[in-house]
Amino acid sequence: MQDETNILDEQSFEFIVALAYRESGLTLAPEKKRMVQSRLQHRLQALSLPDFGSYSALLQSDRGVSERRKFISALTTNVSHFFREPHHFDLLSGEIISLYLPILRAGGRMRIWSAGCANGQEALSIAMSMLNRAPELSELDVRILATDIDPEVIAFAQNGFYPERMLNGVPKPMLDRYFTPISDDSALGFSASSWLKSMISYKELNLLGSWPMRGSFDVIFCRNVVIYFDGPTQLRLWHRFHNLLSPDGILLIGHSERIAGPEEFGFRAKSATCYERSQK
Repeated sequence: MQDETNILDEQSFEFIVALAYRESGLTLAPEKKRMVQSRLQHRLQALSLPDFGSYSALLQSDRGVSERRKFISALTTNVSHFFREPHHFDLLSGEIISLYLPILRAGGRMRIWSAGCANGQEALSIAMSMLNRAPELSELDVRILATDIDPEVIAFAQNGFYPERMLNGVPKPMLDRYFTPISDDSALGFSASSWLKSMISYKELNLLGSWPMRGSFDVIFCRNVVIYFDGPTQLRLWHRFHNLLSPDGILLIGHSERIAGPEEFGFRAKSATCYERSQK
């Protein structure tokens, strides 16, 4: 039976909703109260706090600065897997790489951003898709930036070690080529190869904050992230992504997301989840 001191009271829930929105743009509807309570329980336990009122007080205090990062981490789902929505990787390894290979061979560059990269599966899937099509890309000027608001998942991704259960979506030939099996007494896992990881830079980044990147990107993956933001925040992000794309650059979004009236943001819809920057 649940300890009543750990039931999320209405006042604390309202504070948590406001703080989550202010810190990360995350919107939490009233029906998400039970989910919020469940996801934050372990933070109360880790801090030995008696109730959500005490936790809210900590988050508001000067001592709560570091806890606010863990607070956002606890509320973020971080659900991902390798080669999620595989048609995007087919597009990347087919049409997109065909376009950029001559440019890269002539000394040009290619930049890809995985925005909301979670545990790094998306960025590694991008790298594997490209290298499987053209192994020479590891020697050319191709770089992937992978960002997430959660410092814990960034640290996980930088380490590059995945338990066997997290690699279900990786075809066996790719697993053999790009990962090294590592086992201990408890479980089997796989470590991404150093040359695969060398293509990727992992950085902590809040999409609602300032973006330090100065150059343009040829492809941006931002999938199943924007859906958690409210309408005005989504509109701002579409504009910001457009401004950071190279001419004819590609924005890929999640299957539950749409850009309504893409022309207003300077995009052409190539499909329901693929948008190309217009040159106008």
